[in-house]
Amino acid sequence: MVTNDTDDKDSRIGPPELPVFRRIHQSRWLIVAFAALLVVLAAAGTINATAALVLFAALFVLVALVRHDEAVARPVASSRPIEPVWPDTGIKLFAEALPDPCMVLDRRGVVRFANRRATEAFSIRAGDPLTFRLRVPDLLAAFDRVAKGGPAEGVDFVERVPTERWFAAWFAPLEAGHGQGSFVALILDDLTERRRSERIRVDFVANASHELRTPLASLSGFIDTLQGPARNDPAARERFLAVMQEQATRMSRLVDDLLSLSRIEMKQHVRPSDEVDLCSIIRHVRDAMEPLSKELGVEIVTEVPDEPVPVSGDRDELIQVFENLTENACKYGQSGGRVEVEVKPATPPDGPVVSVRDYGPGIPEEHIPRLTERFYRIDLDASRKHRGTGLGLAIVKHILARHQARMRIDSRPGDGAVFSVVFPQAETLPKVDAGKIVIEYQ
Repeated sequence: MVTNDTDDKDSRIGPPELPVFRRIHQSRWLIVAFAALLVVLAAAGTINATAALVLFAALFVLVALVRHDEAVARPVASSRPIEPVWPDTGIKLFAEALPDPCMVLDRRGVVRFANRRATEAFSIRAGDPLTFRLRVPDLLAAFDRVAKGGPAEGVDFVERVPTERWFAAWFAPLEAGHGQGSFVALILDDLTERRRSERIRVDFVANASHELRTPLASLSGFIDTLQGPARNDPAARERFLAVMQEQATRMSRLVDDLLSLSRIEMKQHVRPSDEVDLCSIIRHVRDAMEPLSKELGVEIVTEVPDEPVPVSGDRDELIQVFENLTENACKYGQSGGRVEVEVKPATPPDGPVVSVRDYGPGIPEEHIPRLTERFYRIDLDASRKHRGTGLGLAIVKHILARHQARMRIDSRPGDGAVFSVVFPQAETLPKVDAGKIVIEYQ
């Protein structure tokens, strides 16, 4: 509520009183009109002359009293302008324009203003105590120090419900002035993506180092053996050289996959503009995978329409996607003896769909959300047996993100798995975050 802080003395100061004759002059038309009325009444015999004179005299007294009371009773506005309620419109507009959640708190910790991003992120509104939504001890302790007159202060904290989110909080004192008291500004920077990226980088370096160290250690051991006890043993030398060749090939595949992943990440923000035919790509993949399928005793069955199914995409990258999915189906679904690859034309609201199905042991549900993580393996021994690098589905993820596509995974233990790639319709370009795709599973 806006209040005027003028004291009693200021509020009672008015203009100097007017002389009697000036007040009578200001009310002259009222006096003339009243006098004319009295003359008419006296002439008509309604009142006598004495009564008329008494009434006329009373008019003078009445005019003087009324004018005086108005002058005394009417307070004069203070020369000091009325102060607006704080925070004013300018502060609110500034806070609303910030890209991060921002709140203005009073010294009791009550939210006086919250911008739209703060409301969306924390479901907090003006009038709510900060502790209704944020109960982190370090955060509240930092607020108390700043609210008690301390300097600006920052603190990092993590929200674990409903999902883990990292924030950097910055408290800064605000002097409202005009006798309105002091406030504290709280600005929150969402660090979640940066922390996740840092964690991914650390894990990636650790996993890549481990994957390279294992074959290197094996090579080093065989070299020592060949230089020592097996120097003059032709049979052992041939056996060790074969193992060394296998380990070198494994490292070569790993380096190739790392380079491929790096190239894809460099252009993941650029959507391909060429038009390619999915039917032609699947036929190419079937022919390329035929030697592997025969070696594993798996039949690859394709079902494609007679008419082309066009999408916007990079032919080589899409071939890499479906070769990877088909190869995984042949290797890890080998026990089913059959892999089916199907192309379905666009069915609104979805675009074309390519599904790869195997009849192997299936994938436990708890592993499905992590399948596209780098170096993630369900069964490490099986992966190494099939000479996998743990990067195949990570490459698939980044390629599909570049193509604005999503991948759906349906699997039940003992009933095989279906990997379906859903492309956007030709006329729609749904936004997909760089380096991410939607993983759907049942």
